[in-house]
Amino acid sequence: MIVSNRTRRILELLLRSGREMTAAELAAGLQVSSRTVHRELAAVEDLLAGQAVSLVKKSGSGIALQGDPAALERLGSIVSASEEAEFSPDERQIYLLCLLLREREPVKQFALAHELKVTVQTIGSDLEELAEWVERFGVQLIRRRGYGVELAGGEAELRETIRQLIRLRLDDAELIASRGEPPSHPLDRMLFELAGHSDMADIERALWGLERRWAGSLNEQIYTDLLIRLSIALHRVRQGRTMADSPVSYHPPPLDRQASELATAEAVQLAEQLSARPGVELGRAETAYVSELLQDAHGKDLALLPGDDLALADTVRRLIRTVQSSTGVDYDEDRSLREGLFEHLKQAAQRLGEGQRIRNPLLEQIRRDYATLFAAVKEAASAALPQLEVPDEEVGFLVMHFGASQERLKQLKRDVRAILVCTSGIGSSKLLQMRIRKELPQIEIADRVSWYEAARLDESTYDLIISTIDLPIDPSRYMKVSPLLTQGEADRLRNFVREAPWEPGRAAVRKGEDGSPVSAADGFARLQRLKTTLDEIVSLVGGFRTIELGEEADDLYGALDEACRREEALGLLSGASAVRDRLLGREEQGSQMIPGTGLALFHTRAPEITQSTLKLYRLRRAVRMPQEDGPPVQLARFLLMLAPRALARESLEVLSEISAMLLDEETVALLEAGDETGIRERMTTHLRSFFLTKTESE
Repeated sequence: MIVSNRTRRILELLLRSGREMTAAELAAGLQVSSRTVHRELAAVEDLLAGQAVSLVKKSGSGIALQGDPAALERLGSIVSASEEAEFSPDERQIYLLCLLLREREPVKQFALAHELKVTVQTIGSDLEELAEWVERFGVQLIRRRGYGVELAGGEAELRETIRQLIRLRLDDAELIASRGEPPSHPLDRMLFELAGHSDMADIERALWGLERRWAGSLNEQIYTDLLIRLSIALHRVRQGRTMADSPVSYHPPPLDRQASELATAEAVQLAEQLSARPGVELGRAETAYVSELLQDAHGKDLALLPGDDLALADTVRRLIRTVQSSTGVDYDEDRSLREGLFEHLKQAAQRLGEGQRIRNPLLEQIRRDYATLFAAVKEAASAALPQLEVPDEEVGFLVMHFGASQERLKQLKRDVRAILVCTSGIGSSKLLQMRIRKELPQIEIADRVSWYEAARLDESTYDLIISTIDLPIDPSRYMKVSPLLTQGEADRLRNFVREAPWEPGRAAVRKGEDGSPVSAADGFARLQRLKTTLDEIVSLVGGFRTIELGEEADDLYGALDEACRREEALGLLSGASAVRDRLLGREEQGSQMIPGTGLALFHTRAPEITQSTLKLYRLRRAVRMPQEDGPPVQLARFLLMLAPRALARESLEVLSEISAMLLDEETVALLEAGDETGIRERMTTHLRSFFLTKTESE
C-alpha cells in the first residue's frame, strides 16, 4: 500500500498523540498551513477505508483516530512499512547524516541518492549544507570524486555530533522513556539505534549502582544528558568505534584533583559493570572518556544557584517587569516564575544564537488561548533580547511560563494526591499543574518529578501519576495528557479519578511506625520544611559580615585564596584550596560580575563545605577582570556564597532568593557602599517576605 509523505506524517502524529489534535497542531507538526491539513484529511480518510479505523472530527475539539487497539496497531505497521514514504527536506538531511555516522567506509553519492530516493544533485546540495553544520562540532565532511563521502574527526567529536543530531529531532524524554516498541518513523528508528537505546536500561541500572549513589540527586536535565551520552558511547563501542582507535588522540581535559579521583573511581566501576555485557569491552581510553562524562555531570550539579549567569538573570528580570507593566499582573508574587524563565532562556538563547529552527506544535493553541498575553510577551521579548530575533514559536514557550504564573494564583481544595511528570520545560509543567487545579480542584499536585524518579516512587505516597510523556512503568499506574490539558483530556482524567479502583484521598491516610494514622498532607513534614527554610535564613543573615582583605590579595587568585582560608578558620569548610580552585574554575567558564558594577558573586557547592555562608569581601586595590563582551572591569568587592554538596531544597531556595536580590538597584547600592547593617536589614526584610509567602503556600 502506497502512503504519501504528508498522509503518513498526519497518521503518525495522530497515532503518537493518542488524543484529539486540532488542525493547527497538525499543521505545526507538518510545518504547513491548517488549510493544507484540511485538504489532506480526505486522503487520510480514503486510506482508512477498510482498515477498521475511522477519522473522527469534532468541531471545537479536534481530530482523532478511533478503532480497537489491534486495528490501530495494524495501521501503525502500514504507515511505518510504506516503501514509498518520503522524507521532508529536514528529515532527509538528518537521515543522511545518520547514514554517514553509521558507516565506517566512504559511501558513494549515488548510493545515498538511491537510499533516499532523490537525485544525486539533491544529495550534493544537502551535503553542502551539512558540511557547515558538522564543522561546529569539530567534524569534517569529506567529498571526493571516485572516493565517496565520509565524516572525519575524533571519536569524541563524532559522538557529540550524534548527540546534537538527536536533539534536532527527538525530545530526550521521548527517547529515554520509550522502553517498548521501536518508533514507527524510519528516521526515529535510526536515531534510536545511534543513541544505543537498547542499552539504556542496563546503563541506568549501572549508574544507580555506583557506590556514591549521586545519580538520583542530579537534576533531570543533567541526568538525562549523561545517560544518553553514555548510551551513545556504548553503542559506538559495540560497533568497534572506540576512543583508542580514534584518528585524533583523546586527552581528557584537566580536572579538579579530588573530583577527578572520584570520577575516575566511578568510571572504573561503571566500565567493569558494562564490560560484563556481551560485545562490550571498555578499555583505558574509554574509561577515561566515561570519567569525563561523570565529572562533567557532577560539576554541573555543583552549581549553587539556578541564576549563576547574572547577565541572563538581569534579562529575565527585565522581561518579567515589561510583561508586568503591559498586563498589570503582579508577577513578583510568583517567585518560581523567575527560575523557570531563567532555565528556559539559558538554552533558548543558545538555540537562537546558533540559528536553530524552533518547533512549537502548541503555538496556534497558545495564540488562541492567550492572545493578549502573547502580544505582551512578544513585545517584551524583543526589548529584553535585542541582540536576538525571537520567533513566534519561542514566544509561545515563554507565554506558557507566564500563563502558568497567572494560573498559579488560585487556591483550590484538594482531595486526591497526584505526581506530575512533564519534561517539556518548567513553564509547561507548571502551566499543566494549574490547568489541572482549575479543571479538577479535587486533585492536589503533590510533587513534580522527573521521568526516572516517577519509575522509582513508592506507590503508597500518591494516588495517581499524570504525565505528558510515555513512562517506563505499567500504563495502569499513570495517565498521559498534553501540556495544555484539552477538555477531552480533562474529562478522561475526571473519569479516571472517579472510576479508579482506589478510594480518592487514599494517600491522605497512612500508617506510621506505631500504626497510628499519618496525614499524607503531612503537616509535620511541612513544618519541618518551613523550619529548614527559616534556619537557613537566620544562619545566613546572622552570619553575614563585610570583611576587608589583606595586602596580599592583589589578584583574583590571592583574593579568593584568602577569603576561603578565612572561612576555613571559622570552621565553615575544610580544604580551602580545593574550594578556591573550584571558584576560579567557575569564573573561567563565565564571568561572575554583576552587570554594570564593580561587584561579583562567587559561589559553589562542594563536599569540603560544611555550612552555608554568605560574606561580602572588600579588596584594598581593585582587580582588573577581563570580559568576553566588552572592555575589562575593575573588581572592588565580591560576595562569597558557599554551601555544602548535600543541600536541602529549601536551603537552595533561600540562596536563590538572595541571588535574585543582587539585581535590585537598592541592594547593589548597599553592597557597593559596603554597608553591613543596611545589607543585613535589606536581606531580613526581603527574606521575611519570602518566608511568609512560603508559609501561606505550604
